Amino acid sequence: MALTTGQASLIVLGIYLGFGLLELVWTRLFRKDEQTRNDGILEAVSTLMLLAVTQPTILLVVGGIGHRFFPEYQGALAGISLFAAIALFLIFEDMMQYWWHQASHSFAWLYNLHRAHHNARYMSVRLVYRNNIIYYALMPSIWFAGVLVYLGLGWFYAGYIIVKMAVIIGAHSDVAWDAPLYRIKALSPLMWIVERTISTPATHHAHHGRHASDPAVHYKGNYGNLLFFWDVLFGTAKITRQYPVSYGVENLPPATLGQQLLWPIFPENKDMEARIPGAAPARPANR
Repeated sequence: MALTTGQASLIVLGIYLGFGLLELVWTRLFRKDEQTRNDGILEAVSTLMLLAVTQPTILLVVGGIGHRFFPEYQGALAGISLFAAIALFLIFEDMMQYWWHQASHSFAWLYNLHRAHHNARYMSVRLVYRNNIIYYALMPSIWFAGVLVYLGLGWFYAGYIIVKMAVIIGAHSDVAWDAPLYRIKALSPLMWIVERTISTPATHHAHHGRHASDPAVHYKGNYGNLLFFWDVLFGTAKITRQYPVSYGVENLPPATLGQQLLWPIFPENKDMEARIPGAAPARPANR
């Protein structure tokens, strides 16, 4: 019997709360080093907006467009095999998110929408849904997921989202589940495969590291969400099995709360557009 969306949501919530409880016990969930008052507000608002407004609205809009213009395609893929469904979601949802994520670290206007995710000077499950509200509204992978659900793959999406969110939540938590496994020599071959297949704390923490001089930091890479394999395949992977000394964004002035939640509606701090960390310095304009 296939899981319903509601059941999948409850399981994801359980995974999230499980990692949150681990952080509460071991790494001070609500009192992270260098956190600010705005961090908690940003995380609460962006999480609530994504889960209660943005995702449901996108699904409704896609369904409405489908019913209006493409009614004959509703449920058209409902009978495909499990393996075909896996392939479609990995390509049109997870790989698409990889390219969107990479673009967000390559183009200034997209980076302005994504920077809120990196402003935190700590790692935590609190960061999982932390992003500009408009960033999520424009995210192609959410829209593609809506299309696949309309085409009849809702039965698969519920299970898929559990697996994906379990990986993403674990990769953001500062209770690094992979660290003790690296110390077990017998597991080294298995971990070699795991860290090249899915996102792990070590590989994803590298993407959140603050200083480019830190050997464990790879701010311009390690973009994968569920599959780290996309980074391996497209040459953006860096695997060190180490963790950055500190987290956040270097060489840019602080962004305001309004800017982090709703840039460009609140573009208070123009200096944040100076350059993208890790990118080549901008050329001076011709005069």
